[in-house]
Amino acid sequence: MTQTPILLVLLLALTSAAYYFGCKRAFRVADGKIRKLHSLPGYYGLYVALWAALPALLILCAWLLFQGSIITRMVVSSLPDAIQQLGPDRLNLVVNDIRNLVSGNIVSGEPDAIMLAAADYYRGLLSVSRNMLFAIVLIVAGLSGWYGYSKIRAQHRARNGVESIINWLLVACSTVAILTTVGIVLSVLFESIRFFQSVPITEFLFGLEWSPQIALRADQAGSSGAFGAVPLFAGTLLITFIAMTVAVPIGLMSALYLAEYASARVRAIAKPLLEVLAGIPTVVYGFFAALTVAPFIRESGGFLGLDVASESALAAGLVMGMMIIPFVSSLSDDVINAVPQSLREGAYGMGATSSETIRRVIFPAALPGIVGAILLAVSRAIGETMIVVMAAGLASNLTANPLEAVTTVTVQIVTLLVGDQEFDSPKTLAAFALGLVLFVVTLALNFVALYIVRKYREQYD
Repeated sequence: MTQTPILLVLLLALTSAAYYFGCKRAFRVADGKIRKLHSLPGYYGLYVALWAALPALLILCAWLLFQGSIITRMVVSSLPDAIQQLGPDRLNLVVNDIRNLVSGNIVSGEPDAIMLAAADYYRGLLSVSRNMLFAIVLIVAGLSGWYGYSKIRAQHRARNGVESIINWLLVACSTVAILTTVGIVLSVLFESIRFFQSVPITEFLFGLEWSPQIALRADQAGSSGAFGAVPLFAGTLLITFIAMTVAVPIGLMSALYLAEYASARVRAIAKPLLEVLAGIPTVVYGFFAALTVAPFIRESGGFLGLDVASESALAAGLVMGMMIIPFVSSLSDDVINAVPQSLREGAYGMGATSSETIRRVIFPAALPGIVGAILLAVSRAIGETMIVVMAAGLASNLTANPLEAVTTVTVQIVTLLVGDQEFDSPKTLAAFALGLVLFVVTLALNFVALYIVRKYREQYD
């Protein structure tokens, strides 16, 4: 792949040259008078540059996408029949060993003559493919750029062509985003259906015990596992409730102060400092919760005679609430500032004080937007993983005691998919079912929040 960066640099240079010559030709066909041109000279240059770059980039992407699979099929077809008739898993191991030999990595065993010959064949095909790609991309870029260059006339609608191409590019990018989302949803849905074919959905949604370990022998105790997800849902809701208990009052009060009471100088300093919390990696919050907050809570509880677990829901919820404060504060601040100034002036004209104006005018007017901000923060809290892994533990306890260890849906998803797993096992497929539940819940919260915010904007724009 070392040729690909060089190829991209050459393609960029060729595109830049196409832009230059396109602008120069536009001046020449107009006899140096821009007013004779339909579009500005830059549009003509951009038109030629797009013609030079886009076809070549499409070929480059398609070639890189299918190159590996085509070469692999050709190499496999050259192997002896005994190897070609192996099962898919063993054949994949052979192909991986061949690739490792080509790249110089460690293989699973001592390579024989067949493996070495296949690696040489693979290396030769890869070299030919790269050279062909190098030549074809540059040739296509040159020919397509020349075609765009030849179309330049004084009355050629270059601006319309450029805008049309950019419009199609934007549509393509939007389509990729939509298809990616659909693909993620369908993959999670299909794997969840496979899971529910092994475990009843009622047991999953209403079962009170979560122990997804599958035994190696059918006569071993607990061989069927226990997939009741209620302890996970309860732990998620408990930690989220603690986090929102911290984040909502502090974030909302901070937003009210910054929007209504703080001077411009204080706001310019305090708001960025508050939003720094949103830029701290969650693993740092996890370390802080595990090494500072959890021991403090445990020692304080011991001083008061309380039995506090070394990993507790309270520690994870408190630190998660600190992390979510910027979400509530920033969104609420934007909503409060969006309240029309005329409402404030009317309240002041009626003799209301600042606090009365906030309580009886600004806060009710901004309430729909604030509720939407809180719901978005809730969805953020539900999807958090690292803080819970490091501070709340992995124990699936069905409890409402914040001083005990609990676990959440996201933590169990990570736990089930770590290491080498068999995707035919209900233990692994349970992660997809949990992911589907998490997706549905967060999607519903986001829809409700966006609906409330949209309704607020329609009312106060």
